[in-house]
Amino acid sequence: MSRASKLTLAGSTALAAGIVVFVHYAQQSEKAAMHAGVIRDIEQQRIKRERQADFEMQRALEEEYRKVQSVSDRDDLKNAEGKAR
Repeated sequence: MSRASKLTLAGSTALAAGIVVFVHYAQQSEKAAMHAGVIRDIEQQRIKRERQADFEMQRALEEEYRKVQSVSDRDDLKNAEGKAR
């Protein structure tokens, strides 16, 4: 084998090995990024459920308070003041 053919074979082998290593690294990196996305989505869903539960609790408290207290709008107050004068 000539020297040029040996260098060509060595270069081709090194390039192929480098490509395989790069592709493997890229796949691992992509898999980790996808997993992080799933974790982020789960966290967002948890936060959304918590906010919805807080909203429902606030709605229930508002209903309870409306039963106990009389609530009037500002327009009603202005009309009442205007009639009183």
